[in-house]
Amino acid sequence: MKRKLIAAIGVATMAATVAACGSGDDGGGGGDPGAITVWLMDGSAPDAWLEELNAAFEEEHGVTVNVEIQQWDGIQDRVTTALSEDGTVDVLEIGNTQTVGYANTGGLADLGDLAGEPWNEAMLESAQVDDTLYAVPWYGANRVVIYDRSIWEEAGAEVPTTRDEWITALETIQENTDAEPIYLPGQSYYVMGGFVADEGGSFAVEEGDGWAGALATPEAQAGMEFYAELQSFSSAPAEIDEAEPQQSTEVVPNGEVASWVGLGWEAAGAIAAIEEQGGEADLGYFPIPGKTPDQLGHVFLGGSNLAINERAGNPEMADEWLRMATSQEWAQKYVDANNGGVVPNRTDVTATPEEGSFAEAMVASADVGYLPPLTTGWANVETDPNPIKELMTKAINGEDYQSAAEEADAEITERINRE
Repeated sequence: MKRKLIAAIGVATMAATVAACGSGDDGGGGGDPGAITVWLMDGSAPDAWLEELNAAFEEEHGVTVNVEIQQWDGIQDRVTTALSEDGTVDVLEIGNTQTVGYANTGGLADLGDLAGEPWNEAMLESAQVDDTLYAVPWYGANRVVIYDRSIWEEAGAEVPTTRDEWITALETIQENTDAEPIYLPGQSYYVMGGFVADEGGSFAVEEGDGWAGALATPEAQAGMEFYAELQSFSSAPAEIDEAEPQQSTEVVPNGEVASWVGLGWEAAGAIAAIEEQGGEADLGYFPIPGKTPDQLGHVFLGGSNLAINERAGNPEMADEWLRMATSQEWAQKYVDANNGGVVPNRTDVTATPEEGSFAEAMVASADVGYLPPLTTGWANVETDPNPIKELMTKAINGEDYQSAAEEADAEITERINRE
């Protein structure tokens, strides 16, 4: 999941690769007062931005910045090991849904002095535990509706501003074309979670000293019912998600699909696949509509935070680098370097993506981002067989929602409270 969210920025012309600065590969910090080691994920920082930032930092502090680029595959084990050793890494990028887990192990430094900065509130939630700041937001990304302009024009469908208009557009496409109005697998649970959030619900809620599944609620049922209504316009099976088969490269390029819900990397992948087949991609983008025109639909807000290792070899300079990298000046430069294609980490930073781009639709939803339950045990819930996915399939297949939801809640509650 996290790797896909990073790649979402690729469609907004983010640099595909990032060059390490300093001596990079040999691990650097280790308590050396003249150097710090920074771990960033592959694809997260444009070359020019990173080089300019580190040059400015080194000039101001006389400290070398050794950037080591990490791959998402296997990163949790590498971070866990690094946080258990002295001086392996000073500053590190962490997926926003992973931060609370590392903070709860005592591996991340308290960043309370940065709590007063004007952080994006939705992103800030993932960076703190019990009102203590253990990381700071860096950037976010989310899904939008991707549509084939030619099919919509042929059908006479209009871009919707509400859920009802969305359904009307799909009906219009169904009536006037041979295209599949929307490709929506039965188990795209982060999309469904946005509809639950629209209703004021969530996957799980805090209960006493723990958490409890919250799918057997009117709010969750209403969100699932809307998802099922959308899914009725799709030929996708009820028992699969968007990754198998991969919707952007294995489904959309091989048939007449009028629309689908996806990330930026998926839009870019679909365009490339269509063009490789000799076709011409003419994709448009719009934010997931809400129940009323004045409120967009909630979307899962993925992204990354930056944190400092509690056992950093050079904690003072690590703090200085993190402050500079996430300051208003450098955060604005970061957004600009990505052509506005990321959700800004601060309210005093402005994203100005190209008109009509994926990035424009994505950034429009930034204020209505939602996150899954921010607790260490959430990773257990997402392990296959995922009880949320199983509930969705049952609901789409017409099984009794309440009974299926109660069964899913029992499984969620057991898993989420397991460390």
